Amino acid sequence: MFRFEELDIWKLAIDYANEIYNISNKFPDCEKYNLIIQVRKAALSISSNIAEGSGTRTNKNFSSFLDISVGSALETVNLLYFAKTRNYISETVRVDLYNKAEVLIKKIRSFKKRLI
Repeated sequence: MFRFEELDIWKLAIDYANEIYNISNKFPDCEKYNLIIQVRKAALSISSNIAEGSGTRTNKNFSSFLDISVGSALETVNLLYFAKTRNYISETVRVDLYNKAEVLIKKIRSFKKRLI
């Protein structure tokens, strides 16, 4: 088993990415090569950077990957705001995903503090 597979933040990030994939399936076809790809990449990048960082040799390096994960979560939130302005998602969905991102970011930052 790899180190990241035991991390709750990684599991939470995987769940979040799955939600983003499910929601973005409902976006219009005209966004297939734009917003859908971008929001999915941003959401998937959260768990990917946690996984990649967990394999680095130092906690300092791992910490840098966690910062990137937080940035990807914030990018996802931004893209969801845009999706809402285009009426691709409801305000209720946006707020739910916003709150989940906020929890995820807090947990990543808390985990990072324990590394240092």
